[in-house]
Amino acid sequence: GGDGRSLILGETMISRRAAPLLGRSVLRGHVACLATKSEPAPPMVYIKGEEMTRYTMDLIIKKWIDPHFDTGGWEYFDLSCKNRDDTEDKCLFDAVAAGARIGAIFKEPTVTPTAIQKELLGLKKTWGSPNGAMRRGWNGITISRDTIHIEGMELGYKKPVLFERHAVGGEYGAGFKAGIGKGKVVTVHLGADGDATIVDQRDLSDDNNAVVTYHNPIDNVTDLAHHFFARCLVADGGKGVVPYVVTKKTVFKWQEGFWVAMKEVFDAHYKDKYLAKGLLETVGGELPHLISDAATMQIIRWTGGGFGMAAHNYDGDMLTDEVAQVHRSPGFINSVLIGKKANGEIIKEYEASHGTVADMDAARLRGEETSLNPLGMVEAISTPHTRTHTHTHTHTHT
Repeated sequence: GGDGRSLILGETMISRRAAPLLGRSVLRGHVACLATKSEPAPPMVYIKGEEMTRYTMDLIIKKWIDPHFDTGGWEYFDLSCKNRDDTEDKCLFDAVAAGARIGAIFKEPTVTPTAIQKELLGLKKTWGSPNGAMRRGWNGITISRDTIHIEGMELGYKKPVLFERHAVGGEYGAGFKAGIGKGKVVTVHLGADGDATIVDQRDLSDDNNAVVTYHNPIDNVTDLAHHFFARCLVADGGKGVVPYVVTKKTVFKWQEGFWVAMKEVFDAHYKDKYLAKGLLETVGGELPHLISDAATMQIIRWTGGGFGMAAHNYDGDMLTDEVAQVHRSPGFINSVLIGKKANGEIIKEYEASHGTVADMDAARLRGEETSLNPLGMVEAISTPHTRTHTHTHTHTHT
């Protein structure tokens, strides 16, 4: 900033070079396709967050959405820490229920308060992650995070990179107890029939231990596989990209089930289609598996793009952050949670892949100049109105 080469959206600045490109590729392709205020936006749940991204979305709605759409059919929910505290989290439960009913959701980044934020904001408790509640409430299958490409702008990857992150299980749903002393820990599964199975038992010899328990659901990996392989097959303008399944199953033996489920779906429903397109020529004609350690290196090396990866919840979170860094900014990555209603209909929740950008918000409140890439949020707010949300999509704008 400060060199006169920026476009100001309120107090948020976009580089002069990027602004016309964003305008041509995003606004022309999304918002400007409905030119009159009388055009109603489809029903949607709008979840408001806080900090810098809430401020930026207020500007985007005012300047880029309201002039073109009638949003009277949207249902709004405020998931700021203060409102969650004031309503005893009723606002979150109501938002999840509305999302399950409507099936299309836009979500601003939200804050999961820390102990320090609890004191600063005067909260009753450190409320849990709203994302976890949404993924459970919408029967989350996967979080699709893909690179966004803009004609005329050179970014990190030349071709699209697609990613599926298992939306449930793993460390994010863990139960734990800290400060456990010496003794024995026994993990027992009680079946629906009442039968007990010892899952694990171990002796603790330290005076201070943290004991953690979590599980990885496997049933919905089949749905994740269909979603992933169908998307990779038609990505990059129909040419397709090479799909990789990422695990650490060589060491974490419990991850074998994820790989087995993915491969069974691929071999039965997609292998012949990929072979016909020549997408498996560089990987030996079979569905390739990558150890997560290797995936971290290849994400940096494969800047030509043209690949997809599917991984467990935590690995997917970390690896998509790495993809974002290679692709220049988390603002050039989208994020779509795919869930399923009880009747089988798909639920999609659109958001940016980044957080609330708290440090920038603090600078803004101090009166300092700020510069934020809003493309991930623009993509998220506009996609439900211009594409069906019953199947997959690519994000290369032309």
